[in-house]
Amino acid sequence: YDATDGLLLHRLKGHKETVYCVAYAKDGKRFASGGADKNVIIWKDTGEGMLKFSHNDNIQALAYNPVTLQLASVTATDFGLWSPDQKSVAKHKINAKGTCLSWTNDGQLLAIGQFDGTVTIRQKDGVERLSLRRAAPIWSVNFNPTSEEGEDTLAVAAWDGTLSFWSLAGRQLGKDKVLGMDPCSVRYFSNGEYMVMGGSDKKAHLWTREGVQLSQICERQDWIWVVAPRPKHNMVAVGCNDGSVALYSLVFSTVHGLYQDRYAYRDLMSDVIIQHLVTEQKVRIKCRDHVRKIAVYKKRLAVQLPDKVLIYDLKGEEDNDMHYKKRDTIPKALDCNLLVVTADHVLLCLERKLQLLNFKGDKEREWVLDAVIRYIKVVGGPPRREGLMVGLKNGQVLKIFVDNPFPIPVVNHERAIRCLDLSCSRRRLAIVDEAANVVVYDMQTQERLFEDVNANSVAWNSLLEGQLCYTGKDQLSIKTGDFPTHREKLPGFVVGVRGSKVFCLHFLAMNTVNVPQSAAMYRYLEKKQFVDAYKVATMGVTDTDWHTLAIQALMAMELEVAVKSFIRVRDIRYIDLITRIKQSRKLPGHDDQVFLGEALALRGLFGEAGKVYSKCSRPDLAIKMFSDLKRWEDARTYAQQAPGVDIKDLT
Repeated sequence: YDATDGLLLHRLKGHKETVYCVAYAKDGKRFASGGADKNVIIWKDTGEGMLKFSHNDNIQALAYNPVTLQLASVTATDFGLWSPDQKSVAKHKINAKGTCLSWTNDGQLLAIGQFDGTVTIRQKDGVERLSLRRAAPIWSVNFNPTSEEGEDTLAVAAWDGTLSFWSLAGRQLGKDKVLGMDPCSVRYFSNGEYMVMGGSDKKAHLWTREGVQLSQICERQDWIWVVAPRPKHNMVAVGCNDGSVALYSLVFSTVHGLYQDRYAYRDLMSDVIIQHLVTEQKVRIKCRDHVRKIAVYKKRLAVQLPDKVLIYDLKGEEDNDMHYKKRDTIPKALDCNLLVVTADHVLLCLERKLQLLNFKGDKEREWVLDAVIRYIKVVGGPPRREGLMVGLKNGQVLKIFVDNPFPIPVVNHERAIRCLDLSCSRRRLAIVDEAANVVVYDMQTQERLFEDVNANSVAWNSLLEGQLCYTGKDQLSIKTGDFPTHREKLPGFVVGVRGSKVFCLHFLAMNTVNVPQSAAMYRYLEKKQFVDAYKVATMGVTDTDWHTLAIQALMAMELEVAVKSFIRVRDIRYIDLITRIKQSRKLPGHDDQVFLGEALALRGLFGEAGKVYSKCSRPDLAIKMFSDLKRWEDARTYAQQAPGVDIKDLT
């Protein structure tokens, strides 16, 4: 069958009785089949038979070596090892009926599960290395394709309703997992990160590699005898006792939360990783259960599991502290579409309803809104009085304070809200709607200040008022003040901006991109807005940009901006000049133009400096400057123009 659409490709006739098992080689160019006629047939992927060999009993299971083309086959009395470079099949006796097979990832060892509860581990030449003993028939074994710390792990499913994990030293890893059903098939999935299992309960489930049940994949009409993940795809095939085969596609959604420079996300479905986006530090919290929702706010972290919500708090007071401790547990199975945490509460969004719960699980307040909640964001405030911005499906944006039962309407947009953010001064609201339009509103007048198209996400710079970033169609757009939008290539969704760092979610990874602020700085310089230019420069520009800002600020006699900028580039000459200007301004008869001439001279613009000296009636300074430079003709020119200067003295 075609694995994409289920189209029948070949119907092969070679066995005389029921076929019990099939197995593909690693390269997919050949497969083998075995059954009640005691024969094993090797086929090309085109459906042509290549080879046949036989055993003395029914073929129970087949498995290709993942490294070579060696094929293992097992019956009720023996197992065989065949490879293309052998003329005959090497057969070895076993003490009980074989039921299942699995090779280690390096192809060196083979595990054989048996009906008497034994698992025998064999070398690829058939010699036994060790055996494990369980209390019931073994119906499925599978080695994890990824070694943990250099050690292979074997999953063993037995018909006493247990799943267990073993090392190749014969040591059980952890306790038995009680399944509540008889497992018929267990297979590692997604490069060993997860497992899929089916059995007598007619259901297939997704598990973590450590044996934590996550979610149900499907429920069929009869026992599920086999599950098979599709290589390099998030798809699982399920074969049932009633003869049906179904293929399911698994979608692993992103579960995450972000507050300023702390990003928390789900890993392996049962862990939470908190990442400091600036320092790149990471810490992992093992929840050992299915993580359904995550929320972050300041020092708080909330993690929703199937039957409870865990509340964590930072241990230390430092900004870069990454040590979390469990603070509270809400022992309730809560149903919600969105989860939000504040200093002392969690908020649950379910369709139109928004509920406020304290950390004991008691409901303190509830809001029922006019439409389905599409987006919610905590925008700060004192503890127990935090404010929320809520975007609805009907296009309405509301402000809700957790201590106020009445929502405050902010904006009525014409389309459903997909995403929103509030500027750091709380004066501007940016939204992205379902038509991928980005719109900026004035919070007080509701006036539209800016619009653009092809946006999927939006975020204000948390350190620079007036700078907006939005993404869409693999492009990052940066809008600073009233200047034209700057664009550059960047795939993903922008989720936060802090200074020159743009935090962008691309598939399941959070990327931190450094975006220089030079373009915005120069635009402020063009308008002589030196204070704004300095604010932008502090977000991240080059030394050359800092020098340009310093010089232009000095030429405009914006001394505070100039001195702070020269300090950035450690230019002592100009810092000394500015200090003298400040001191001179306290004296009578001060003239900034004199110092402007000196600044031009420091820049090497001696001709311009001379003109400035002459304009402010200080040709003596021009004469001295050109004399020091030994530019006698220039000094003579200014001396001839200056009253009271004797050319003979100059000579």
